[in-house]
Formats: sequence, structure tokens, C-alpha cells
Amino acid sequence: MTRGRLLALAIGGLLAYGAVFTVIAEIGGARRGGMVKVDVPTGATLGSLGPALSQARIVRVVPLWRLWLAATGRDTSVRAGRHLLQRGSDYGTIATQLARGDRRLVRVVVPEGWTVPMIVDVLADSLAIPRDSVLAAVRDSARRAQVGTSVGDLEGYLFPATYEFLPGTRARDVVDSMLVAFERRWRDAWDDTLRARGWTRHQAVTLASIVEREAKVPAERARIAAVYRNRLAIEMRLQADPTVLYGLGVFAKRVTFDDLRSPSPYNTYRTGGLPPGPIGSPGRAALEAAVVPAADDTSLFFVAFPDGHHEFHASFRAHRAAIARARAAAGR
Repeated sequence: MTRGRLLALAIGGLLAYGAVFTVIAEIGGARRGGMVKVDVPTGATLGSLGPALSQARIVRVVPLWRLWLAATGRDTSVRAGRHLLQRGSDYGTIATQLARGDRRLVRVVVPEGWTVPMIVDVLADSLAIPRDSVLAAVRDSARRAQVGTSVGDLEGYLFPATYEFLPGTRARDVVDSMLVAFERRWRDAWDDTLRARGWTRHQAVTLASIVEREAKVPAERARIAAVYRNRLAIEMRLQADPTVLYGLGVFAKRVTFDDLRSPSPYNTYRTGGLPPGPIGSPGRAALEAAVVPAADDTSLFFVAFPDGHHEFHASFRAHRAAIARARAAAGR
């Protein structure tokens, strides 16, 4: 008997005894366990995914998986992307989820420095969840108490990173994942360092958010943090342009003299000390710079040049000269 004839008889037998499919699924699937991500390339079919599913321990016996697909006529195309599957699922569930894409993960990128309104918008749009639900989650009093913030939302604590969520994930679960990401990046030793200096974590996160917005050259973060620390130590106003813009609800533009006269508590040209809270989401490097600034206890000024680097100075006279050089370099 030819191999083709044997396969035809096997398929016919399976169709005659549908209960056998369950047996095949149990034999072919891995033991029920956790969730696993499977990357599906463009143009893939359920049959061609056999090796990948086997490697992920979703399917144990690839020939049986393909035989089941052929017998049921379900060897269809699959939606490309990253899918989240559970080990131990039966073949029917696996095939349905892959074909429909209802377990396909959505990638959400939150860059360093983004503000709560920006994050709320991208979460609502990317995951197809109501914006009001996301707003409620980031304003939740229990979550705010958990992180120790004194402002009305979780500004500064929604960690900037690349996330993957299932479409329609509940807003509170998404926000909690971002808070967990923040806690994972925060080092316990930093709390000891802050306590020794009489600082709270909220103050450090606030300073880190300003550093994140000011620094264009990564190596300068700790030096910028040191300048602000030096100013705070002598009760000199921070005069940070990004805080002024945040208070105006603007993310990026050139600060005008009218802006500097705004009565916002975030206007650090008019108000001493740190602003009430963070002005965006700092990354880990900015957090570390705020906790452990550079060993520079003299610099009080810095000015940005067109290429993004800053010059640092201890005297206002040297600072004014640096401003002139920066303007000349910018052609102003």
C-alpha cells in the first residue's frame, strides 16, 4: 500500500471518529502551563508554523499537527505578528487563535520624557480601550499612594519602554504593568542614598524628569543633575524651560518672555525649589543621574549648543559668554 493511500485512510478514519481529534490534541500538545509568545512571519500558514509551535512547546508532534490540519481542512493562512498562546491548549483553540489573530499582541512604544496625556493617547489608540478608562487608571488614588506621588496622576511613574499587550487589555492592567516596570528599574540602594541626603523618591523622580527633557547627550545627564542640585542647595531657582512648558501644557517649543511670566507652580523661573511633581517619564539613566549626580559642586549654569551638547559654568559671566557662542553657532 502506498504512503499516499495510508494517509488517505488515516484521514478518513479520523473524520469518521471525531473524538480521536481530542486524543491527538492531547498527545500533540505540551503540558498545560504558562503563556508563550510565538512570532508569525508574513505569509505563514498553520502547517508551516509546526516547527515554531513545537519549539515553543505548544505542539509536541509536528506530523500529528499537520495531519489534524489536513483532516479538518484548517491549514489556512495566519495573521502575521506576535501571538500569545497557552501551552496545553487543544489544536482547535490554537488554530482558531492563530487564524483570527485574537491573541495577537500589540506593541506600544513609550519614549523617555513622554507626559501622561501623551501616554494616555497612545494606549487608548493602540489597544482600542476607552481614553476615559486610561485616565481613571492613571488618576487612581490608590495607585498614586502606592508610588508616593503628591500630584493628581501618575506622571513620572509610567516607565518609558516598549510593551506588548493584547488588544482590549483593561486599562488598569496596562497601567499596573507600567508601574511594575518602573519598580523593576528602581534600585533599592537608591532609597538609602536619598535618605542619607534628606531626599524623597518623589523629589528624585521629579528632578530626573527635568534631566530627561534637558539632556540630549546621554553622558551629560549626571552633570545636568548636579547643576540643579547645586542650585537647590543655595536656594537658587532652577529656571528650567521644560518645567515652564509643562505648566502651559506644551511639550516642545521655544520659551518666550510671556511664558516665563506664567503663574503656574511649574514655572521654576518664578517659583523656588522643585516643581510639584515630574514633568514626564524619566528613563533609568535619568533616574540614576538624579539620585547620583556628577561630582560637580560648583557649576550653576549650562547652555545648549545646536548639536545638543551643553557647556557648564560656575559664574554667570562665563555663562553669558557661552550663550553668545551658542547663539553664534545657531546663526542667531
